[in-house]
Amino acid sequence: MNGLNLSKLFNVAQVRSMAAPIFIVLILAMLVLPLPTFMLDMLFTFNIALSIMVLLVSLSTKKALDFAAFPTVLLLSTLLRLSLNVASTRVVLLEGHTGPDAAGKVIEAFGHFLVGGDYTVGIIVFVILVVINFIVITKGAGRIAEVSARFTLDAMPGKQMAIDADLNAGLIDEDEARRRRAEVSQEADFFGSMDGASKFVRGDAIAGILILVINIVGGLIIGLMEHDMSLADAARNYTLLAIGDGLVAQIPALVISIAAGLIVSRVSTDEDIAGQVLSNIFNKTQALYITAAIIGTMGLIPGMPHFSFLLLAGGMVWMAYKGSHKTETAPEALQTAPLASVESQEASWEDVAPIDTLGLEVGYRLIPLVDSAADGELVRRIKGIRKKFAREIGFLPPAVHIRDNLEISPNSYRITLKGVEIGSGEVRTGLFLAIDPGNITATLPGVVTRDPAFGLPAVWIEGELRDQAQALGYTVVDPGTVIATHLNHLVTQHAAELLGRQETQALLDHLGKSAPKLVEDLVPKMLSLSTVQKVLQNLLIEGVAIRDMRSIIDTLLEEAARVQDPGELTALVRVALGRSIVQQIYGSVGELLADADPAGRQRRGGDGTRPCRCLA
Repeated sequence: MNGLNLSKLFNVAQVRSMAAPIFIVLILAMLVLPLPTFMLDMLFTFNIALSIMVLLVSLSTKKALDFAAFPTVLLLSTLLRLSLNVASTRVVLLEGHTGPDAAGKVIEAFGHFLVGGDYTVGIIVFVILVVINFIVITKGAGRIAEVSARFTLDAMPGKQMAIDADLNAGLIDEDEARRRRAEVSQEADFFGSMDGASKFVRGDAIAGILILVINIVGGLIIGLMEHDMSLADAARNYTLLAIGDGLVAQIPALVISIAAGLIVSRVSTDEDIAGQVLSNIFNKTQALYITAAIIGTMGLIPGMPHFSFLLLAGGMVWMAYKGSHKTETAPEALQTAPLASVESQEASWEDVAPIDTLGLEVGYRLIPLVDSAADGELVRRIKGIRKKFAREIGFLPPAVHIRDNLEISPNSYRITLKGVEIGSGEVRTGLFLAIDPGNITATLPGVVTRDPAFGLPAVWIEGELRDQAQALGYTVVDPGTVIATHLNHLVTQHAAELLGRQETQALLDHLGKSAPKLVEDLVPKMLSLSTVQKVLQNLLIEGVAIRDMRSIIDTLLEEAARVQDPGELTALVRVALGRSIVQQIYGSVGELLADADPAGRQRRGGDGTRPCRCLA
């Protein structure tokens, strides 16, 4: 039974996946193969039904993405109308001499009954429909789609930053953030597609005019030369057929254009278009009363159609009365609502927002550098900084929470530690920072400044001067590298403050996976967690890495029985880490000068003798 259900679902999925290719093949077939009049009637009827369905769906949407397939539907419906025009033109020119029903009953109905059989009236009606569609609706909808696409793209970085801020603050989870990012991207894609799809509708309107002219001129030539018809008969038959063919295509096109205008011009709310219109216009009782008074006064003027004006004024008064009465019948709800809102506004512990341990705030011009959706380079660099810090220092620093800050200048950034600024700077996007390492004599044109991380002289230069600056000996970096270097420098400087109890416990838990007995014997049997944390912080303050946690724990286990003071324990651990400290300062050298500076330069004593040498 389950196998049967799966096979049915598989067949349904196959049919749905083949629907679009089959539809395109049928459209192409209509451009080449002749169609009988019965098929033309069916396809024209389907085209009208499709346009009405699209309009109704557009009216019921609450936001543009509720009808995300609309640009594709717009394109396919336009191709369907054009292919039907080609197929009907073939029939009109081949069989038009037989009478007004030569191209089917639908074209005859539009050409004869809707315009009363008068081709002059038909031409005027057709031209009016084309003007309305081409100049008013389609052009306006295209302009709205173009502006919406532009503003949506401009707002994408800010929306992405807002999503990241909510995620970092814990207001949403990863799944909700992923869904919101996808929705922002889809919204930009939708308005961009609508901007392009509206061009097809405008082209369709122009094609309708040309097809009408071609049908009339071609029909007259064929009727006069091939079928020996009189000029009056040929004009009557082919003009009515051409007008019917044009109207049966332009009316669905007008409906689709109206749907496109509704989609791109609506504002996203919790109501559909009908609900928006009713709530925004007809619920305003004061406006209804004033309008009713004006219409009623106009109805009393002699010569005016009194019945129509007074009937409409009375209807507006009735609607205004019902609307005002409805708002007065719910006093209890209005009275209890403030109480409920006051209760919901009571302060709670949820209102106490935690402070980010590490934060990076950027001005709005620097948002592209930290926009993960746009593959911001700074986000990748920050991830690399945390990995480098963990490898070199010995513990994983807290995540850097990035957010935009409109209160600082557009090109500025701030680095915060527990909510307090520890560093700031200003970078210029699109330029490069040429840093003088101290031995540069040549100058470069640009904005003179200083490297925010180390305070070295620097200058912001254009991209074309980058190679020249490097040839002169400058260190040239991009804005993302400037911020990343400054952040890395400050994080390393404040490593001791970043090692809290939670990080210390995580560090011990990590060591406990490989040496569980070692950790169990130390904490909490011999030393408290806070004492271990203080020892590690003392080492970090002195610039000593704590990567060798096994040696640190071993030393603490040996000395904890007689020493409990964190300062004395730090000195003992420092001795145990002597080889690591020397290598950290001097590198992998075979021997170390006892009287040498950190750069390894040899110094002589006052008597000129060489200092002693000892093994590193």
